[in-house]
Amino acid sequence: MRFRIYWLLLGCLYLSCQTTASVPSTTQEVQDRTITAKVKGFSKYEGYFDYYWDAKAGKIWLEIARLDEEFLYVNSLPAGVGSNDIGLDRGQLGDERIVKFVRVGPKVLLVQPNYDYRAYTDNMDEVKAVEDAFAMAVQEGFKVEAEEDGRVLVDITNFLLRDAHGVIGTLKRTKQGSYKLSKERSAIYLDRTKNFPKNSEFEATITFTGQPAGSYIRSVAADPQTVTVRMHHSFIQLPDDDYKPREFDPRGGYFGISYYDYATPIGQPIQKRYIARHRLEKKNPGAAMSEAVEPIVYYLDRGTPEPVR
Repeated sequence: MRFRIYWLLLGCLYLSCQTTASVPSTTQEVQDRTITAKVKGFSKYEGYFDYYWDAKAGKIWLEIARLDEEFLYVNSLPAGVGSNDIGLDRGQLGDERIVKFVRVGPKVLLVQPNYDYRAYTDNMDEVKAVEDAFAMAVQEGFKVEAEEDGRVLVDITNFLLRDAHGVIGTLKRTKQGSYKLSKERSAIYLDRTKNFPKNSEFEATITFTGQPAGSYIRSVAADPQTVTVRMHHSFIQLPDDDYKPREFDPRGGYFGISYYDYATPIGQPIQKRYIARHRLEKKNPGAAMSEAVEPIVYYLDRGTPEPVR
């Protein structure tokens, strides 16, 4: 009987110790999981999204204070392959997407809503039905590495070092060869990684390796078995809601944008079409002609020869 009681007490003591050890009980352990502690020794870039550069590890850490707030994400190709026939030219713009960061437990998801299909109505059940009927896109998922005062810290390095511009698919489609991304030969390009109040900019050197099959890639690449380009990522603050859209008219010389509104009354076209135009506002609204509050400005490539400018 005494032996049974002894082993029972010993077992309870063991479980108690295990439970106590698994629960962080000190203030120091909690502080070690803060953003301040995690980024100690890193270079901070303040701007639209604050981020940190870990020079030793070659990583970019993004601080997210704007959860569930939509912004514009654009990727581009500032340094390309060099052949017009391939279609991977220097300065080529990629896709633009309206996205937002969404916290889900230990993760942060980069979510792209599907705005090709909408429902403009006060009936929230109808709005939700349309949202659920058409697939959204989760562009990336990040593990929350630290948090502090409602802000979270995630490592976005792998997100920046991926084939965001679809180079592999383009090379294959144009029959130039079969390539794969080489993470070992890819890195953050810090000279073009900058931060501003309304936009955060990231750039990376991306390398692809493979067996060339076409003459185009052989004629332009330093080594057609190793093709290196640069890819740029822009996180841009969306403007206010004061812009007044104008409906598309086929008689006008404008490109159009369209979406489907499932809250449209029966008998009216479900497809809504608008023109893509600049947002020009008069400094003097009462005048027949007036200077613009923000005039249209076009920028020439700095590499453009002077006679052409």
